[in-house]
This record gives sequence, structure tokens and C-alpha cells, in this order.
Amino acid sequence: MACQAKAITLLLSILAVSLFKPSNGAGIAIYWGQNGNEGSLADTCNSGNYQFVNVAFLSSFGNGQSPVLNLAGHCDPNAGSGQFWDDLARALNGFSQQRKVYLAAAPQCIFPDANLDTAIKTGLFDYVWVQFYNNPPCQYVNDATGLLSAWNQWTTVQSNQIFLGLPAAPEAAPSGGFIPADVLISQVLPSIKGSPKYGGVMLWSKQYDNGYSAAIKGSV
Repeated sequence: MACQAKAITLLLSILAVSLFKPSNGAGIAIYWGQNGNEGSLADTCNSGNYQFVNVAFLSSFGNGQSPVLNLAGHCDPNAGSGQFWDDLARALNGFSQQRKVYLAAAPQCIFPDANLDTAIKTGLFDYVWVQFYNNPPCQYVNDATGLLSAWNQWTTVQSNQIFLGLPAAPEAAPSGGFIPADVLISQVLPSIKGSPKYGGVMLWSKQYDNGYSAAIKGSV
């Protein structure tokens, strides 16, 4: 069956549920689906590193359109591709199908994000991933001053949990914001984990995560 046809039936699971691993504490969210060299969805879910796997992206949706899921090198929405859907079915068996609503189109860390401010103010989102990179005023630059200031502002929004969005490698963020794992653990996480809205760390993306999530997961 073609990807597009299956996307229609599984769209609600992908958007409203994402893939959620039950956890009593904070965790790591990762984006998957935009590079054919990043490994399979099954391997990503089975790695044990991620509490959330965001399958990205929808290239067409809304206004009566049939939704089209663009998975770059993994799956052409206009052609048949069974492996992804098999992997997704297996992943959903291992991950919770508890309904949560995520603002996965990550707001920029400059507060408030002008493009998403209205959506965020609805208070409809359980989790918000905030992108603290490619934005020098509020990303890590030699120290965490700007980042922590912006973080404190973001924790005022109506959401159960806020995630610190970071690049998983320097090359994942051409305009900066990468934080070495040891610096994140020693200088940033101790300052933000005290917030009752702290949900964890969101990483862009599986393509660039060559050991970063494994290095930080014990401290997240």
C-alpha cells in the first residue's frame, strides 16, 4: 500500500500520540525521518535512549487536503514503502498510545515566538519543545546566561512540560547553539531541572546523534 494511503489511517497516531515511552521522570525527545542514513525507526525506538520519537514531517495537511507524510530518504509518499509502516506498528506496540498533544514544530527560543505565540497561548499543549539553537540571543554562547534567561521566560507558558531543544552535534545547527555533553550536564541541566515544568531535552536530530543522547541520558 502506498505511503499516502496509510498516512491517512495512521495520521492521528503520528500527530497526537507521536511515540511516547512511559517514564516517571524527564527524558529525551528526538526527531527522526529526514535522512535516509540515520537508521530505521525500529532501531531508533529500540535504542533505549529516547522517551519520545517525533516522526517528521507532514508536507501537506489541513483545509481538506489528504495528509502527506514526507520522510525524505526513508519513504516516498507517492510510492509504496512497507518497512516504515511495519516499524511504526512495532514501535506503537512498545510505546504508549496515551493521548498527549505536543507542539513539535519547535518555537524559537526568543520569547515569545511571534509565529507560534497565539497557538502557545491556547494552553492546549501538554509538551512544548523550544528550540534553543540558531538564535544567538537565547542560545548557549560561551556561557548559559542568555539560554537560562530565555528558559525562565518559557516556563511561564501554559504547558505541562517544556523541553530544552538542542542540536545533537555542531553541524546540526549552522548558526550555533551546540552544547558539549559535559557542559550541558555541569552548567545547564542543574539550573533548569528545578523547574516543575522541566520535561527533558529535545534533540535535532537522529541523523546527528552519534553518541550525544547516550552521553546525557543519565543526567536528563
